[in-house]
Amino acid sequence: MSENQNLLAEQRRALILDEVRRRGGVRVNELTRKLNVSDMTVRRDLDALARQGVIEKVHGGAVPVVEASTHEPGFEAKSTLELSAKEDIARAAAAMAVPGSAIALSGGTTTYALAQHLLEVPDLTVVTNSVRVADVFHAAQRPGAAPGGRPGAATVVLTGGVRTPSDSLVGPVADRAIAALHFDVLFLGVHGISVEAGLSTPNLAEAETNRRFVRSARRVVVVADHTKWGTVGLSSFASLDEVSTLVTDAGLPAGARAEIEERLPGLLVAGDEGPAEG
Repeated sequence: MSENQNLLAEQRRALILDEVRRRGGVRVNELTRKLNVSDMTVRRDLDALARQGVIEKVHGGAVPVVEASTHEPGFEAKSTLELSAKEDIARAAAAMAVPGSAIALSGGTTTYALAQHLLEVPDLTVVTNSVRVADVFHAAQRPGAAPGGRPGAATVVLTGGVRTPSDSLVGPVADRAIAALHFDVLFLGVHGISVEAGLSTPNLAEAETNRRFVRSARRVVVVADHTKWGTVGLSSFASLDEVSTLVTDAGLPAGARAEIEERLPGLLVAGDEGPAEG
């Protein structure tokens, strides 16, 4: 097979994978019509994608592989992933925080990156269930952390609760604390986001705590890099129609962008000119 034919095959398989993830499954006859290729070509492409472990072949078509729905990596493991994307997302999301407002930050490495940018926003009231996020603000307020002190430093409230592998506090204590509060904006990190499952996490207790966060917020801003799209955790805690804005990075595929723009009021792709309104 020539180099050009190899390239075409790779492009075709990328389109097939995007379609499988976007729709939750496809049939061979649909792909033959969409791609204008033979049944045998589609089946070869599906075989190749199945060998890569990104789809699962079923009778007459294929479905996406659900990745690690019950596996929750620790904070340190996740902190090494998609560093540049998380930094871009954090910078873009921080610009959405209004001085003097009450905000909430859930646990996660992207919200941890965001917290470091929020240090520059004056007079915030920050509620978080993340030990790591709280540490960012507390370190900035320690004597000697900045010459002359930090006028307008944030007031930080850390919920109680049981600590997860990602250093979030969850469970009944956290849930009760969050349920009694009201936030202008919730900045929410997620394990996975998809059309079918909405926002999800592998931790059942964290799902309930995140559910409480969403209910207490006037506006929900999800901060998630492109690898979270199409990932489904064990427990869903919010649907896409409960999200005001998704802040993500330029690695998000064009097909996923179109899908999100149809369903969310706001999509902000860090590095783009500005939010795309749906």
